[in-house]
Amino acid sequence: MSGLVTGDAVVLGLHPARLPSRALAVVIDLVVVWTAYLLVSVGLAVATAALDEAAVMAVSIATFLLVLVGGPIVVETLSHGRSLGKMACGLRVVRDDGGPIRFRHALVRGAMSVVEILLSFGVIACIASLVSERGRRIGDVFAGTLVVRERVPVQRGSLAVPPPPFWLVGRFRELDLSGVPDGLWLAIRQYLTRMGQLDAGVSWSMAHRLADDLVARTGAPAPHGVPPAAYLAAVLNERQARDARRAFAAARAQGGTAAPGGGHDAAAARASQARPFEGGSGAGPAATPVAPAPAPAAPIAPAEAGTTATPSGTTGFAPPA
Repeated sequence: MSGLVTGDAVVLGLHPARLPSRALAVVIDLVVVWTAYLLVSVGLAVATAALDEAAVMAVSIATFLLVLVGGPIVVETLSHGRSLGKMACGLRVVRDDGGPIRFRHALVRGAMSVVEILLSFGVIACIASLVSERGRRIGDVFAGTLVVRERVPVQRGSLAVPPPPFWLVGRFRELDLSGVPDGLWLAIRQYLTRMGQLDAGVSWSMAHRLADDLVARTGAPAPHGVPPAAYLAAVLNERQARDARRAFAAARAQGGTAAPGGGHDAAAARASQARPFEGGSGAGPAATPVAPAPAPAAPIAPAEAGTTATPSGTTGFAPPA
């Protein structure tokens, strides 16, 4: 893995391409380019049959430069460092700082490939790639570029941050983390995810250095007897817990803004369900109890003698005595 450092002091874990994959990509590109060159040459030979020898030679040189040299330059410029061979092998040309290449980078690489690959049949490029620590040929050195692998096998679970010991969870709730920059958090996270892949001595020294930086930023000394890696994991866990609580509080506050109207509607619905059935209430038959049918009226008994008949409350008619 290459330790490239960007202008923002971020270490890029790039995997430089080695000679076998680069050679295979170059072979694929050469097959495509030479096929296109032969087809164009045949077409131009037919079209320039009536010209003299000097004109035919000029056309042949121009075709060689435009197809065999200019074609790869145009393709790498437009695709940001991915020719057909590199796409097939999972490679890409990038700058030394990890950024995409531009026309000047592709131009220098294409101009040097004439000597390294075409005229010397790839011998110079192979020797330079074997000698270089990152597998670069002379064109990459002059252009300031690097060929890296894009398809890298990922180890599952290797990027998971290990949890802190259970006896350290919640111990740093009162710790002030406002002075810790994001760069230090990123360095701590990268160390914790990769500390199992490091040498024991290197891992211990990096943990001590990161713990000292964290103590200097927080202003509180680390607990006595706590290993540096466990201290870093516990503080990072506390920071993630605070971020989660703030996110949940924000989501709860956003949900509470629509609660008054929704709560009023819900209360009105519950009240309408609780009221008995009324003809004009508009409540559905499934939500309100149905009133029982009225019992049939009892037959009217003849009034006894000597009593005064009272008018009916419904019709106002009093039956005769």
